[in-house]
Amino acid sequence: MIAGIFLIVAGILIALYPPLLSIIVAVVLIMTGLSIAMMSYRFKKMERKFKDNPFMDFFARF
Repeated sequence: MIAGIFLIVAGILIALYPPLLSIIVAVVLIMTGLSIAMMSYRFKKMERKFKDNPFMDFFARF
C-alpha cells in the first residue's frame, strides 16, 4: 500500500513539474552505470585473486 501511495505521489509530482521526470531518468541511468562499473571492478579484482584456480577461472568468465 505504501508503494502504491508513493507511486501516486510521484505521478502527481511529475504531472505538476515535468522536468522532474528527466531528473529521475538521469539518476536511474547514472546509478545503473555506476553499478555496472562497480560490478566490473569487483569481478576483475576477484579474477586476479583466484587466477590459478581452474574452478573459479571457469565461472569468472561468465
